[in-house]
Amino acid sequence: MSVPVLSCQNLYKSYRAGYPVLNAFRCELAPGKIVGLLGPNGCGKSTLMKLICGLLSPDHGEILICGEPRSEKTNAWVSYLPERTYFDSAMRVCELLTYFADFYEDFDVAMARDLLRDLGIDEGAKLRTLSKGTKEKVQLVMVMSRRARLYLLDEPIAGVDPAARDYILRTIITNYNKEATVVITTHLIRDIEPVLDEFAFMSYGGQILLSGNADEVREREGKSLDELFREVFRYVP
Repeated sequence: MSVPVLSCQNLYKSYRAGYPVLNAFRCELAPGKIVGLLGPNGCGKSTLMKLICGLLSPDHGEILICGEPRSEKTNAWVSYLPERTYFDSAMRVCELLTYFADFYEDFDVAMARDLLRDLGIDEGAKLRTLSKGTKEKVQLVMVMSRRARLYLLDEPIAGVDPAARDYILRTIITNYNKEATVVITTHLIRDIEPVLDEFAFMSYGGQILLSGNADEVREREGKSLDELFREVFRYVP
């Protein structure tokens, strides 16, 4: 049996006393899967991603990446797309390519350039001259051009126009390491669900209300994940 790409055991994280964002959170993700982590605002999705990639530390619990405790070593195996862009607006796109190539050993410059060209993004353009949606496309290109073992994508299609969403989803499907796992958070479930292998509905405190194989659950319930999500969270405060 293959080692899980991600294993979280009894994770606890709070930002103020008596209010846990994650409370005894558990999950285990196999390699080669695209997983939708779906839930309302404030349920801990972004916090979980920051814990996994080392931007936050849990109060208690354990995170294993490919069987090893989270560390500086395992951080290099994770490619993280935050919800907000973080690049220096004075940089040019070509400078980002150089920066990522210098910083990440697994960064594929040729792949990144192909994706930028497909999206019609000028490598010589300064980030400050680009629209919000184009900046987010650039950031996604950088993240998906790594040969990582775990991709964490926080709202990857929220800021782009509908016409670009299909391309971005195809990019996610066709450009990740097939032995890796992709975790996607989004509120646009109808758009994202065709690419999902598995899903988890996450509620407040990090409680997983429902999870499983996306196709099997759709067949069993006779409804889409989007419809099921609305039903499950209808009575969640």
